[in-house]
Amino acid sequence: MKLTYNKTEKLKSEKAIGKLFVEGKSISAYPLRLVYLKNETIGLKVGVSVSKRNFKKAVDRTYIKRLLRENYRLNKNMLIGNNIDDYSFMILYIGKEKPDFKLISTKMKALFSKFNVRISNN
Repeated sequence: MKLTYNKTEKLKSEKAIGKLFVEGKSISAYPLRLVYLKNETIGLKVGVSVSKRNFKKAVDRTYIKRLLRENYRLNKNMLIGNNIDDYSFMILYIGKEKPDFKLISTKMKALFSKFNVRISNN
């Protein structure tokens, strides 16, 4: 399996993002929150977001979004291994301090584990 984050995996549709926040469910592993929704389209769709309220400088927001995307890319095998192909995800950074790669990596793994447990229970 390739560890990539292709254009086909990116969540870009405004309608899909709006529906995700209205109808979706969420899981948290501070400072990350995962909002997910089972969708009709084929393929895993993922988006990342960082609040402008907590990080005024665009440089800081972009840095955190890059960390989130890279950690998703490296850890997505935790999701795909369980045949989770028709979900939309939005990964939000809700912390107030600038994180490092190691923190995001451990929290992303915890978030995906919680998601796998919740999906297997349903």
